[in-house]
Amino acid sequence: MVGMSGSTASASVHSPGAKRPGGRSARVQSAVYAAVGHLVGAGQRDTMTIPEVAEVAGVNPTSIYRRWGTIEQLLGEVAVAALTQGEPLPDTGGLADDLAEWSRIIAADIGRPKRRAYLRAMVFARNDVVEECPCWEIRREQAEEMVGRAAARGQEAPTVRQILDHVIAPLYHHAVFGLALDDTYAHDLASDVMRMTDRSGRSG
Repeated sequence: MVGMSGSTASASVHSPGAKRPGGRSARVQSAVYAAVGHLVGAGQRDTMTIPEVAEVAGVNPTSIYRRWGTIEQLLGEVAVAALTQGEPLPDTGGLADDLAEWSRIIAADIGRPKRRAYLRAMVFARNDVVEECPCWEIRREQAEEMVGRAAARGQEAPTVRQILDHVIAPLYHHAVFGLALDDTYAHDLASDVMRMTDRSGRSG
């Protein structure tokens, strides 16, 4: 998982399939990501504005408006970089173990204070229902990959939708609301969803 703090930030891609920026663009992205991390760490996740981010980052606000448009879009991108980049996708040879390990990895990461802060910042910034959530879409792609591997091995599997609704959603809910996240809870979620196995709905 890519870590971010008030002084450093990753120049991770901001959405599936996006190209990694280079040169000045990469430097601006890194500075802006770091500024968001600093403001979140300083307890300003609920009130930060693009001009404030620009001041901390040392860039022109126009550059941020041109690239990200809104604070909501910026926070969503930073959250994706902080929350979904780099962790290994387990491949144990069995879907039950894959899901248990995947759930444990996610829980351990998003349960950390800084990760919770990023999630809350992203949620607070959204005033309405969104058509797409990058974090959710990345988790969907990962679930699809694991279910696809299980199908290739001839193993029964829950649907992708079931995995998202009964593993990912509860994990993120607990993180946002400050509820406990530990290995036992993560393992129990994975075990529960495996009990929903239904070949007829495998594609999700």
